[in-house]
Amino acid sequence: MLARGALIAIGFMGLAAPAAASEGGLGHPPLLFEIPGVAAHVTYAWVVMAILVISGIIAGRTMAVIPRGVAHLYEVILEAILGFTKGMLGEEALRFFPLIATFGLFIVTGNLLGLIPGFESPTANLNTTVALAVVAVMYSEFIGIRTHGPGYIKHFTGPLWWLAPLMLPIEIISHLARMLSLSLRLFGNIRGEDILLAVLLGLVPYLIPVPIMLLAVFTSFLQAFIFVVLTLIYIQGAVEHAH
Repeated sequence: MLARGALIAIGFMGLAAPAAASEGGLGHPPLLFEIPGVAAHVTYAWVVMAILVISGIIAGRTMAVIPRGVAHLYEVILEAILGFTKGMLGEEALRFFPLIATFGLFIVTGNLLGLIPGFESPTANLNTTVALAVVAVMYSEFIGIRTHGPGYIKHFTGPLWWLAPLMLPIEIISHLARMLSLSLRLFGNIRGEDILLAVLLGLVPYLIPVPIMLLAVFTSFLQAFIFVVLTLIYIQGAVEHAH
């Protein structure tokens, strides 16, 4: 389980990094470090990748009958994600667990990273959230085609054949809109909290930002949870039979 945690971290992180140049540092304090010629969100996506890969390797090397430290943390997190995935997908959960766990780990780590002064949340950039959303939605469509073959088209045409000309474009648009919904929701919430924290830290750098910081930690976990749940719903809808 813990060794898989390291593999999960490696599997998807590179997909969030390729993107266009960052739109700038609006609402964010000066960054601790930047790589010339590399957008900040890509740099800090690599930082998230490094954190997850290194911690996963450490956890894998310290496995024991009674795990402790990082190994125990990974075991608790991954078992919680697996249990939740099984609750939604049943015995099919193991098939999708690596991707779902990777989404959860990457997003929550990326969200929390921006709360540290001098760091930026890669998920506060639309390029990163679009990359995540595209993978989530396209993977669910791939699973639907792989599960049902040509019969997957019934998910788009509706229950009555004579409604197909109307239902098909509506369903295609709604499936494409999932990418927009996933990416904008995550981007808007994380970007907004980063801007709010930057403003409050500039105006009142001591006590006032503390409650907002605690709220930001909560929303960081919440947004990762929402993204994972919606991805599971899309996969669940793709593997079930059309009605």
